[in-house]
Amino acid sequence: MNVLKPHLQTTLSTLLESNTSHRQIERVTGIDRKTIRTYAKRMEERNVKSNSSGVATGTSEPTPDQIPPPRPPAPAKLTTSTCEPHRAFIEAQLRAKRNYTAIYQDLVDQHGFIGAYNSVKRFCGGLCKHEPEQFDRLEFAPGEEAQVDYGEGALTRVAGTQRFRKPRLFVMTLRYSRRSFRRVVWKSSQEAWARLHEEAWRYFGGACHYVVLDNLKEGVIKPDLYEPQLNAVYAATLKHYGVVGDPARVRDPNRKGTVEHAIGHTQATALKGRRFESIEAQNQYLEHWETKWAAQRNHGSERRQVEAMFQEEKPHLLPLPMLGMQYFTEKQYTVNDDSCVRVDHSSYAARPAAIGSAVLVRLFARRLEIRDLRTQALLRSHDRAERAGTVVLPLNERVFNPSRETQRILSQAKAIGAATHKLCETLFEREGRVGQRKMWGIVGLVRRYPRRLINSACEQAMSEGVYSYGHVKTLTEQFMEEALTLLDAPTSSEGSLTQSHALIRAGDDYADLFTLGAQQSATLAPTQTQSQTQVEAAL
Repeated sequence: MNVLKPHLQTTLSTLLESNTSHRQIERVTGIDRKTIRTYAKRMEERNVKSNSSGVATGTSEPTPDQIPPPRPPAPAKLTTSTCEPHRAFIEAQLRAKRNYTAIYQDLVDQHGFIGAYNSVKRFCGGLCKHEPEQFDRLEFAPGEEAQVDYGEGALTRVAGTQRFRKPRLFVMTLRYSRRSFRRVVWKSSQEAWARLHEEAWRYFGGACHYVVLDNLKEGVIKPDLYEPQLNAVYAATLKHYGVVGDPARVRDPNRKGTVEHAIGHTQATALKGRRFESIEAQNQYLEHWETKWAAQRNHGSERRQVEAMFQEEKPHLLPLPMLGMQYFTEKQYTVNDDSCVRVDHSSYAARPAAIGSAVLVRLFARRLEIRDLRTQALLRSHDRAERAGTVVLPLNERVFNPSRETQRILSQAKAIGAATHKLCETLFEREGRVGQRKMWGIVGLVRRYPRRLINSACEQAMSEGVYSYGHVKTLTEQFMEEALTLLDAPTSSEGSLTQSHALIRAGDDYADLFTLGAQQSATLAPTQTQSQTQVEAAL
């Protein structure tokens, strides 16, 4: 240690006795910190020797009745921070939520700051004073809300191996009674997340009105403060049980603090330091621990037993449906040019969806639903095919196919008449699928000629042994001309009418009929115009 001047030794001794840091002493005196540390060490050694000999102090050890002298006050701040001239700029940057590094870089670049980064860090730390955050005490009615979340379970042996790893711990806690349902699973998915909810509600014997969850992908597709979007499987499960999902805000675990505490309590008390040979063994232990210990405890803030509060809450839970949730997966498909969607190598009719449009297909265990992609409206529902390559498409929705048209033609020929049906059957037996062209021509005559004339023409053609569309058409046209000729032929004025016949009634009967009709016409006079309009429309 270099020899110090007497006045520096006095100043140094005074500062060391007042517990001033070596850094501050160096700033005030300009003495190197190594010299200060050496001087302080030697000064301490002298004090120890003096106390042991009792010479320096001139007194023995203090008696119990003596009061120790008061501690000297902390020295006032001796220097001003190099950041003080830039206080306004630094405060503005802190209000803009900028970090210390960015503030230091801007001070150097824009203000010619020559101090160290630690100076900026200490100065900013002194300016950042956080007010204590206030937390509200959340209270809910019985059966109103439950909170759910994932945590980590205890180490469990992976089946068929010697390796241990931690499964996922699912916890649902009823907010009113703090009764919890706990299960561990190896893997999570949208369906696994929904099934765990279903198991929890059946464990409690009812469902709550609201469920508060985190914004994990198994439950929430798109986190949003105002309109969060749940995934389809989870949303359908909540709807099936009459429950409303209420996702918490992003990075706001305090909203579901009850289940967060339940997970921590489970990990610290039930699972700490334990290992299980199987996932089933851990679930069995968790259920035993919940029933015997967790449910029997007195809750700290409520000062009541958890099980007693659960028995009070249980009648307020929603009743469970008779059937469980039918789980499904969703996938987007495109309607092919045969008006079908191809799912698992089988085709299913998708009308009224347009060809080339995208549809949403929900795949259940035994059936599938085709829904509109935008509105989610149900378009078609089919039973799933058991064999790959099956085409589920009604015949009336299929376009022309020669191999399928025979029965359609024969059904139309049968509607015309027996002779027409017989002629078409004979054509198909003789010529096969090529004869369908002639059959189409014969049944197509019904658009221009009466069915009776077509059937008579087919009967005559078969009697002549000519099985031809052209011959049937010619005969039909001849029959049509003959019928028109008979209608246009003049009739004789004498002997054309008969006055007596078994079907002709007496004149008095017709007179009574006309009288009755006149009376009815008078009664229906207000509606005469409407009736006339209907008759004209019918004609």
